Amino acid sequence: MAAEMVGFVHPSLAFLGLAALLPFARGRINWKPLTLIPPLIAVATAVWLSFSLEGGQVVLAKMHWLGNTLVLARADKLSLVFMHVFALQSLLAAVYALYQDTPAEPAAAALHVGGALGCLLAGDYLTLFVFWELTSIGSTLLIWLRRTDAAQAAGYRYFLFHIFGGLLLLFGLILRYKATGSLAFEHVAPGPLALYDMLILAGFAVNAAVVPLHAWLSDAYPEASAMGSVYLCAFTTKTAVYVLARAFSGFEPLTVAGAAMVIYAGVYALVESDARRSLAYQTIAQVGFMLAGIGVGTEMALNGACAHAFAHVAYKGLMFMAVGAVITSTGTGRMERLGGLAKAMPLVAACYLAAAASTSGLPLFGGFTTKSMTIAAASGFNTWLGLALELGALAAILAVGVRLPWLVFFAPEGQAEPAAPVPNCMKAAMAGGALVCLGLGVMPGALYAILPYKVDFQPYTAWSVLQSLMLTGFGVLAYMVAKNVVAPLPGRLADFDMLYGAVGRVFYKLVSQPLAFVDGIWSEVYRTVGLRGLMEKARFAAVFDRKGIDMVVDGAAYAAGHLGGVAATAQTGRLQTYLAASLALAVAVFAGIWLWP
Repeated sequence: MAAEMVGFVHPSLAFLGLAALLPFARGRINWKPLTLIPPLIAVATAVWLSFSLEGGQVVLAKMHWLGNTLVLARADKLSLVFMHVFALQSLLAAVYALYQDTPAEPAAAALHVGGALGCLLAGDYLTLFVFWELTSIGSTLLIWLRRTDAAQAAGYRYFLFHIFGGLLLLFGLILRYKATGSLAFEHVAPGPLALYDMLILAGFAVNAAVVPLHAWLSDAYPEASAMGSVYLCAFTTKTAVYVLARAFSGFEPLTVAGAAMVIYAGVYALVESDARRSLAYQTIAQVGFMLAGIGVGTEMALNGACAHAFAHVAYKGLMFMAVGAVITSTGTGRMERLGGLAKAMPLVAACYLAAAASTSGLPLFGGFTTKSMTIAAASGFNTWLGLALELGALAAILAVGVRLPWLVFFAPEGQAEPAAPVPNCMKAAMAGGALVCLGLGVMPGALYAILPYKVDFQPYTAWSVLQSLMLTGFGVLAYMVAKNVVAPLPGRLADFDMLYGAVGRVFYKLVSQPLAFVDGIWSEVYRTVGLRGLMEKARFAAVFDRKGIDMVVDGAAYAAGHLGGVAATAQTGRLQTYLAASLALAVAVFAGIWLWP
């Protein structure tokens, strides 16, 4: 039963207000401190709700519109765990972005975060759709505002994908409302889905980067600025994870989709040469872990998916912060050109290693206390699913836990040298992110306390610690043996975006060539038949004008002139003549009426 809480101020309003204000603030006020206010409000709101929520749902804001009750904000334990990490990460990202000299990107980031928080609290599909689109617009602007040709192209493709996903969601909610009369954003019972729920699920899957709808992520994230990629990696896909957990938990096909994402994207992350593109692929793989847990749908699996989403936002955001600092300093993110940066950038290297330890699932770091819960639930559900997630965990260790930090920070053959110092705001944000990763590993109970269901899981058992250490050790050894096989290569790897391009070109040819053929035939027919007919019509019109219209007009003018002459002749000015004429006319009219049969 939902209760209603009054006096609530939606945290999205602060972000949206900041997004509206910042474009007009340049040169007028010191706008940088303002970017910290909305994240602090979001953190305070999340803490306040944690103490105010007493089970069930709390309706925080609603309105009546066209006979429908729209729930603009509602909170429960599922939405609250995502709200906590979104608020915390928005604060760290805002500190990281204080190096920006212009307010354009912070404004886009505020729009992006405001939309994401709105999605978390939305209680109906219409409200969800509005905030969903605001999230897409903000994230697209974050890519475009890097202002490079590659960023413009990647942002355009990104926007097309998200428009497509938004349309699927829109069509689904309209059909759902028509069929059920309800806009409520609630859980869908597992089993065969109606068409409208399929469309909604497909719209969510686009934002979750489900393979093969994933290429927008690996295409766009590396093209954003350093701060842009930090925001993108934290909010876009995790918003999709939340809505899938809200609506489709227990839908078993999600386990297959999650396993495919873990394996497919994990392999790509292992061989990619661009550091941020490798991190982007690992983002897809880690979202696969979460989707697998949502598909299993048990309380333990959902707890694991939510906990891993929390930890992933923290450590993947830290990874993008560290790599962004490297790019800011050296001007490149190509791993074959980097190496040996640990001496020149020790804090950046240390912070990245904290994130690497988290994604590798090492004890005392966040990933160990969250990922293991998801794997345990998946293994209990299906042995093959558990094995797929174990292989995905190994791929994560190899790709971004060992290979990337080695090539960027420790390999002796690097060519790039730091050309600019890392701003202090970046260092402060990275240090904060590293502390979060460490805190999640040392004090997992704090996270477990805000998960949707009661947690009955002990991460620190002798076997789980030993298993984690063995898996990490095997990953290090495997990389040292096979590092020549996965050495960075020049250029870019072919992925499904190449297939999208090929399909687009084929579609263009299939459509344009027949249309061109038909257009050519029509042009010839028009030239030989239509134009000749038009000339005949023109000649007929000219003859009709001369022989018909002109004759009638000229004849009427002649008759009017003659009649006028006769009338003028009749005007003698003598009264006797007029009276005689009137009498004769009256007699004639009377005779005509009398004699009419």
